[in-house]
Amino acid sequence: MRFAGFDIGSRTLKLVILNENGMIEEKILPNKYNFELQVKDLLPPDSYDYLVGTGYGRHYFDNWENAETISEIKAFAAGVNWYHKGELTILDIGGQDTKAISLDPAGKMKKFAMNDKCAAGTGRFLEIMAGALNLELSEFGNIALTAKRAEKINNMCTVFAESEVISTLSRGALASEVALGIHNSIVERAIGLLNRVGISQSLVFVGGVAKNPALAYLFRQRLDGEVIVPENAQLMGAWGSAIIARKLWRQNNDLSG
Repeated sequence: MRFAGFDIGSRTLKLVILNENGMIEEKILPNKYNFELQVKDLLPPDSYDYLVGTGYGRHYFDNWENAETISEIKAFAAGVNWYHKGELTILDIGGQDTKAISLDPAGKMKKFAMNDKCAAGTGRFLEIMAGALNLELSEFGNIALTAKRAEKINNMCTVFAESEVISTLSRGALASEVALGIHNSIVERAIGLLNRVGISQSLVFVGGVAKNPALAYLFRQRLDGEVIVPENAQLMGAWGSAIIARKLWRQNNDLSG
């Protein structure tokens, strides 16, 4: 049997396929905004027995056979709980939004919070800020870590922040110092969201932005407990969806688990 989890995000498409023994396939692709064609190419009808979709585009799967949809909150909670048992807090920073989720010792969700509709502090915000500094997104975090001091960035609205960055550079600030200031602002905003759900001794940082080394470093500097960045952080929503797909198939077929 093959159980598919598909996370249709605003910036990327993530697919995980499990069988009874574990993962047999995983893929991450850029979302080209004609994701219907991409999904059909990745998931021909005979490629799975049960599917669960999540992400902002999850309702594309509403009319698929042997498929269900779940919220990103539920998907990330299931994925993280599969790898990391016990009471913990999840921070997911994706392409267009940020989510904080607290789990109890049994892995059940206690509380969650999301950012407002503004893209501040998300992956898209990072892309625009990197562009304002004439940097590739892949080098943005590493350059921030080389700074000896941070330039304070006051604006988190994308338009105003970009203008502030350009103005700060024109006054002679180093790109690395501005980059560190941007990352500090993102961390401050994220910690405010985390405080709304309660920060456990273990924070699991997931989503595409978790690949940014400066953010992981700064969270570890600011928080008292451990900060875990899973190797498959960007796939965690798809993992959780695939795990739930396997569970639902078993339940529907009167199997244990």
